[in-house]
Amino acid sequence: MMKALAVRFALVVSCGLMMATPAAAQFWQCAPFARSVSGIALHGNANTWWGQAAGRYARGDAPQPGAVLAFKATARMRVGHVAMVSRIVSPREVLLTHANWSRRGAVETDVRAVDVSPEGDWSQVRVWYGPTGGLGTSTYPTSGFIYADQAPTPTAEPMQAPLLIAGAPTVQAAG
Repeated sequence: MMKALAVRFALVVSCGLMMATPAAAQFWQCAPFARSVSGIALHGNANTWWGQAAGRYARGDAPQPGAVLAFKATARMRVGHVAMVSRIVSPREVLLTHANWSRRGAVETDVRAVDVSPEGDWSQVRVWYGPTGGLGTSTYPTSGFIYADQAPTPTAEPMQAPLLIAGAPTVQAAG
């Protein structure tokens, strides 16, 4: 029940985001944005979310709509990254909704992420990157997925301004 509510909440927020106008765009960091669309009530830098989720939320290595994928910190991404799973395309491909990835402060909806880990456990991913118009050339380490189904009932935080939605590609599942 909570999982369905979290996914429904995320979809409603995402639909609202698509009606935003660039003139009144808000600058988003990934963590506050992920919290607002997933209902997962964690705070602080993205690289702390995995540890904070222990004992509060279920965690694992299987994607689920509404779950948050927690990226580890790297030399180029010092505070990590978090992104919500919008949809599962295949066991090794999902669509993510996240902020502050391709363009500073911008929100991207339904962008492709692919599991490139040797074990198929989502510990390494490649993510669609706007400037190249496809999967980026970097592989990013992840801790796994934080599941929203154990999240407390989300409280709608008032949005200060509409959001800028960066152009996202249309993804078709491979046949």
